[in-house]
Amino acid sequence: MKADIFFFISSIASVVLAVLLSIALFYFIKAGKNLYQISEKMQSHFKESEEFVLDLKERLESNLVFRLFFPRARSKRRPVEKDAEADNEEK
Repeated sequence: MKADIFFFISSIASVVLAVLLSIALFYFIKAGKNLYQISEKMQSHFKESEEFVLDLKERLESNLVFRLFFPRARSKRRPVEKDAEADNEEK
């Protein structure tokens, strides 16, 4: 008799836990979809802002007043390392 009551209570508890677990899983999936949509929107806005910043940079660099205060840097030649030349000659 006691065993029947134990199995009845444990089966009800199992069903209740399964229902609660499925509800929690449903909300986790829903939250995951929302996070995915938010990240997609942020990526598209990031690409748009990147294009805007590049355009702004080009406009600033072509501005005469900007070039007056910030002249373009001269390109520096990198000195050739003698160790690298010696290694190449040995091979």
